[in-house]
Amino acid sequence: MTWERQPTDFKMGDDLVPLEPVDLGKIHSFTDLLEAMEKTSFSGRQLGKAFYILYECFTDPDTLVVLTLSGAMTVAKQGLIIGDLIDRGCVNILISTGALLTHGLIEGMGIKHYQCRNVDDSSYFKKGYNRVYDTIELESSFQDLESLLGDHLDELIPAIDGKTPPAGSADFCRRFGLLMEKKFPNDRNILTSACKKGVPVYIPAFTDCEMGVDLAVRYIHRTNGFQKEPFINGPVLPYNPYVDLMDFSHRIHNHKGRLAIFTIGGGVPRNWGQQVAPLIDIMSQQGFPVDPCFFSLGVRICPEPAHWGGLSGCTYKEGISWGKFIPEAKGGKYAEVYADATTVLPILIKAVFERMEPER
Repeated sequence: MTWERQPTDFKMGDDLVPLEPVDLGKIHSFTDLLEAMEKTSFSGRQLGKAFYILYECFTDPDTLVVLTLSGAMTVAKQGLIIGDLIDRGCVNILISTGALLTHGLIEGMGIKHYQCRNVDDSSYFKKGYNRVYDTIELESSFQDLESLLGDHLDELIPAIDGKTPPAGSADFCRRFGLLMEKKFPNDRNILTSACKKGVPVYIPAFTDCEMGVDLAVRYIHRTNGFQKEPFINGPVLPYNPYVDLMDFSHRIHNHKGRLAIFTIGGGVPRNWGQQVAPLIDIMSQQGFPVDPCFFSLGVRICPEPAHWGGLSGCTYKEGISWGKFIPEAKGGKYAEVYADATTVLPILIKAVFERMEPER
């Protein structure tokens, strides 16, 4: 038996979808551009597909949208885009790294980030210039934030009175949003927007950021810790991450419509957000009265390739095997955009907002 290629026998029943070239002469808006890209190939097609999925997510009142953020998006000046998504009611839950929110709070205090040109990291260290690739965050900016935290520690973390039960990061973020609105009413930041719209903000790796470290140091000062040997039997900040886990799980499980996830980057925020499905599945297997939950809509913007095997690069399709997503054959809709979010997020969100405008 020989393997031979047969003459082309094109049949419409093969479900072949024709592509179309991008005709710039017919493009007059971001919406036109993304609609045209959906009929192209590679990451361009995925970006166009992401446009349609996000539009569906943002305009369907029965879809709960979880936004996960990692990377230095606020240092890269993308924070107002996140704020716009919250302000317009496009996002219902936000999960982020602490660093991203820390940089955003600094920006919300009216403090600038700066371009990095002639890199000399040893010199930068001495000058108090913290480098994030091609951008500088001044050490003095962290000190200003630390002073704000210290001045309002009791207000931000009531459990330090020793009587109030420890809360999670969402409670801290809500209180910080209220504080920022009061202290800096003319500036915009993610936590203030979330606070105004009632959007919970979770920081799963709360101690993995400058803000978390600052809180620990302030609490040590408050309690006169480390009187004998540093880091041994010292005071522990009254914080309970399981409060976040249960609150997030409650919101996901009790939502009766579709679940959508919008992933920018990867890391802990993405994994923590998706992990709710296996959690509920394990509880169901052990006899708890819970119903399975799966994400059925997803858009991911991340340059990490899948073949490294890490969570940041794995596809939503891989997540189906873990019981986190429903297959496309059963109604799932997903787009995977392999790109630096700083290059495509503004274009993508502007296009979606343009299409939403007539409905506002």
